Amino acid sequence: MDNNPLIDLKGLPPFSKIQPAHVTVAIDGLLEEGRQWVATRLADSKPATWLNLVEPLARLEDRLNKTWSPVSHMNAVTNNDALREVYNACLPKLSEYGTEMGQNSALFKAYESVLESEEELNPVQTKVLENILRDFRLSGVDLPADQKHRYKEVTQRLSILTSKVAENVLDASNEWYKLITDESELKGLPDSAMALAKQTADQRHKKGWVLTLDFPSYLPVMTYADSQSLRREVYEAFSTRASDCGPGAGRWDNTLLLNEILSLRHEKAQLLGFNNYAELSLATKMAPSCDAVIDFLSDLARHSHHQAEQELNELAAFSKTEYGVDSLEAWDISYYAEKLRLHRYDISQETLKPYFPETKVVPGLFEVVKQLYGLIINEVTEVDTWHPDVRFFEILDSQGNLRGQFYLDLYARPNKRGGAWMDDCMTRINTGGYQQSPVAYLVCNFSPPVNGKPALFTHAEVETLFHEFGHGLHHLLTKVDYPDVAGINGVAWDAVELPSQLMENWCWERSALALFSGHFETGEPLPDDLFERMTSAKNFQSAMQMVRQLEFALFDFRIHREYSPDNGARIYDILDGVRQQVAVIHPPAFNRFAHAFTHIFAGGYAAGYYSYKWAEVLSADAYSLFEENGVFDQKTGELFLHEVLEKGGSEDAMDLFIAFRGREPSVDALLRHSSINGR
Repeated sequence: MDNNPLIDLKGLPPFSKIQPAHVTVAIDGLLEEGRQWVATRLADSKPATWLNLVEPLARLEDRLNKTWSPVSHMNAVTNNDALREVYNACLPKLSEYGTEMGQNSALFKAYESVLESEEELNPVQTKVLENILRDFRLSGVDLPADQKHRYKEVTQRLSILTSKVAENVLDASNEWYKLITDESELKGLPDSAMALAKQTADQRHKKGWVLTLDFPSYLPVMTYADSQSLRREVYEAFSTRASDCGPGAGRWDNTLLLNEILSLRHEKAQLLGFNNYAELSLATKMAPSCDAVIDFLSDLARHSHHQAEQELNELAAFSKTEYGVDSLEAWDISYYAEKLRLHRYDISQETLKPYFPETKVVPGLFEVVKQLYGLIINEVTEVDTWHPDVRFFEILDSQGNLRGQFYLDLYARPNKRGGAWMDDCMTRINTGGYQQSPVAYLVCNFSPPVNGKPALFTHAEVETLFHEFGHGLHHLLTKVDYPDVAGINGVAWDAVELPSQLMENWCWERSALALFSGHFETGEPLPDDLFERMTSAKNFQSAMQMVRQLEFALFDFRIHREYSPDNGARIYDILDGVRQQVAVIHPPAFNRFAHAFTHIFAGGYAAGYYSYKWAEVLSADAYSLFEENGVFDQKTGELFLHEVLEKGGSEDAMDLFIAFRGREPSVDALLRHSSINGR
């Protein structure tokens, strides 16, 4: 195809020019080029070296990644039928190619010979090769031919299934909406939520107010709507997405997909010699064993459960005394929790929103990282993006050197995957005379500007932005020259949340808040009394939040560890068992949480959701050094920059943590930060 922008892609992706028709041609061409290059290299009688094997093949892999990255990204943020069709058509091709390369015994031996040769390799090159050889083994390079073939089939099928799970959740979320024409039904909703519902109705050419399952619409209903029947209706629609229950029952049902995914993951693990998928998952993580993960989560549960029960009892007593509620239902929890927060601390997320306009938060975030790491962040205009709301920035160090660039896509909209994430557009390379600066996508789903006002964020949304920016810094500030271990590449998955969770801490520091808060109309700084109430409420129901995350983590790990072909997936049996162990809130029978748990069924967190808590221990302990030395202490900031952010996956995560903190991590800081002190 003439003028295909995905062929020989140089520089930033030309998003406005990329059409679905371009995708298959470009991907097919690159896959064929990769196959031919490998065949030619392996037929060459010259010994394999870093320069004639590792480096050029890494460049070929990078070209493939750079071409696929904008396609995969657009499928997530501007999803449509034509793009979805070519995206799904390419998934099995990419999977087959990856498995084919990973199972190529001659290629494996060539890499092995480079590591074992007398060639002088630096420690980072050695780490690259060790990771590559490990991944060959995890791709089944040592398997007999029939098992290699089955492994390839399983991997291809999993790529299709996980994509379909995400599509079903997106479609189920997009399909449901509620038009309300009687304003009294929305009593209790704050003005900002009413304005968004009105704007959504206008955009859909309807009169009244439209509620959706996008988080900026869903959360205010659950938190503020006085109508219990409305809360129940919206809760049921949200908690039954892509399942056999609820308003969309059976239309986008993930039930069979989830069962097949767990079955195939188990088969894949056993093909590779592991007892279960949880063991396979830990092959690339910090955690030493399955028992260590379960013990870690169970220990946190023991610390938290009694306090979580007390918090729920306080909520039940309050809602009965103040509102005459005899029994709290799942759709009542957030509503009455907000009432209790307001009663106890005289503060709510809505109270804070006027002080966190996007126009203050984004430049203030940049000022925080400038003070921490000496970075300068400038907006760049006239950059081709996938949506008019998307902005683009460059990061310079204190000497004016370009360190990286990133896209910022902040608002929720139709056909955009929910949640918040960072993904890589390009990875740093500096080898063989070729240089490439890293580029990231930073994506959130916040409320857009309404009625000509700037977008106003809740403090929780500010935390989310800081979190994703921490991931971005990890990817963008790397000084590692080899793409396999540059940025977030090669980082143990249960350590990858360290930089992101660390950044959230500055959202609670008075000196930092002064940089990124200010009333959107007057510029007035966040008042002292509001700050004091906000920090007093910081750990409101923190134990309930802790056990909720532990419920997700234990459920994820157990369904992957305990799967057996004889008994099947037992998804909700195991989830019920986990809830009996750690949960204090037990949802109604129709709740189908697992059906939309895309983190583990369509993302990278399968048998790895525990990573959030594992890395939270790391981040809390790392932040305690800032607390000791000063939250904007430049030496501490530089130490974290040099020992963690710049080194990416070039060294083991625990070694990097110890280099920064001076010792192994302790759980004490996390419990202290969460105000959890009981057993």
